[in-house]
Amino acid sequence: MKAVKHWSHGSTYFILGTRNVRVLLNRVLQHRWIGRAATGDNHFLPWPPRSPDLTPCDFFLWRFVKDSVYVPPLPMSLKELRDRITHALQTITADMLHRVWDEFDHRVDVCRVTQGAHIEGL
Repeated sequence: MKAVKHWSHGSTYFILGTRNVRVLLNRVLQHRWIGRAATGDNHFLPWPPRSPDLTPCDFFLWRFVKDSVYVPPLPMSLKELRDRITHALQTITADMLHRVWDEFDHRVDVCRVTQGAHIEGL
């Protein structure tokens, strides 16, 4: 199994496309993990209806805030963290929001064309 480091806190996630990982998840977490039916097995929960590919907070806001807040030197207190988050949100311009809605419209169109298929990686 291939584990990949994710973010700076050192947690890991597994690449779910690999057969070994899917077999392990099917055995250990049968009917308790979320995935796509790429292999035709039925051991997982269906992908949730609220797709992170479509929600503007997921494809724009959280990444924007994270990239604005977690820059060296890192915040050393809760107050400093809150201040950075507030500042990041205040720097979002009307033009940025317009582009986010254009992107959202594009993602909805892709979803329509693909008849609701998973559109990760746009």
